[in-house]
Amino acid sequence: MAGYFPNWTLKTSGEVMPDERLPTGQTIIAGLQHVVAMFGATVLAPILMGFDPNVAIFFSGIATLLFFVITGGRLPSYLGSSFAFIGVVIAATGYAGSGPNANLPVALGGIIACGAVYAAIGLVVQGVGTRWIERLLPPVVTGAVVAAIGLNLTAVAMNMISASAYTKWIALFTVVAVALIAVYGSGLVQRLPVLIGGLAAYILYAATATSFGAPPVDFGKVAAAAWFGLPNFVAPVFDARAIALIAPVAIILVAENLGHIKGISVMTGRNLDALIGRGFFADGLGTMIAGSGGGTGVTTYAENMGVMAVTRVYSTLVFVAAGVIAILLGFSPKFGAVIGTIPVAVLGGLAVVVFGLIAATAGRIWVENQVDFAAPKNLLTVATALILGAGDLKLPIFGYELGGIGTATFAAIALYHLLDRRSAA
Repeated sequence: MAGYFPNWTLKTSGEVMPDERLPTGQTIIAGLQHVVAMFGATVLAPILMGFDPNVAIFFSGIATLLFFVITGGRLPSYLGSSFAFIGVVIAATGYAGSGPNANLPVALGGIIACGAVYAAIGLVVQGVGTRWIERLLPPVVTGAVVAAIGLNLTAVAMNMISASAYTKWIALFTVVAVALIAVYGSGLVQRLPVLIGGLAAYILYAATATSFGAPPVDFGKVAAAAWFGLPNFVAPVFDARAIALIAPVAIILVAENLGHIKGISVMTGRNLDALIGRGFFADGLGTMIAGSGGGTGVTTYAENMGVMAVTRVYSTLVFVAAGVIAILLGFSPKFGAVIGTIPVAVLGGLAVVVFGLIAATAGRIWVENQVDFAAPKNLLTVATALILGAGDLKLPIFGYELGGIGTATFAAIALYHLLDRRSAA
């Protein structure tokens, strides 16, 4: 009889399924790779909202371990800072765009409320099943949302690499290095393309930056930073207006997480529908815990889906390692300083690979579910969502600004069901 957690069997070659494991050393290194993959975005999101990145990384580790426990160690996912909160947090706090957010406590109250709504949806799904949510979000819609998420991040990646011709070439070198390692590497090397490719690009940048007039790698802040230090926790304040603005993000997170779980199902060839309710609840609870101490709202992380797609390692124990590493790093200002030395051009190159793989996962969802694009309702739903997501259309609604991901999500849901009425009839 199966226990609550799987009995992970050792696997040293080929695809590694969620209930299989790598040797301990490789598991830790693979976990570090996931931390590196999510670090750029998990740190970028709090910076854009005026949050403390070290606190965000700490709570991402806490949320990831919580997710592992609640899903019984059967759903490989990392929980990091969600970009869906950026627009509403800025609107709720009036954040000017640089430095610490003076109204951070107000945003935290809204994030906790959002997490509570999200967790409640998870309990409903777990209690009554997923049929209603699958009717609301069929494969054509979830694929469109996943693609829109990847394409919506295009501008983030382009802004990271476009400072000069030199940064563009460094970013492209990063992309090629990751791709070559993923395809032509062997053994452990092939399982760490993001980490090794990023390191190769980092070394190239450090050796050539000054020759091309680019800012050199500065280790001054690393030397000055302490090895250990408590994260700067912040208590929430509950404000009705902020809650009204931020809580509806739960709908976006539901679509986002559903898309991720469906994507993982496709990658692993396993039906993970029974874990959807638990996944929602765990994500919502993780968001509440993060908001209670100064962290950003969390979501199952698309970047880590990209890493899994490249490495074909889906072992959930890798995410235990990643969560523990993230917690430890949250207590190390020096690590934050070290990561701060990674050139933006290198992070941008990694973003190009990972964000692109997110968008490409949508194609796998559509193919595996045999979505018929000869049907106008499917074609128009996807076409609309892709453009709204890629163009990051921000839609003002009763004083609430819906970001590009939210606009694409709600447009895909509404348009599909409007066009599906004829089929139902």
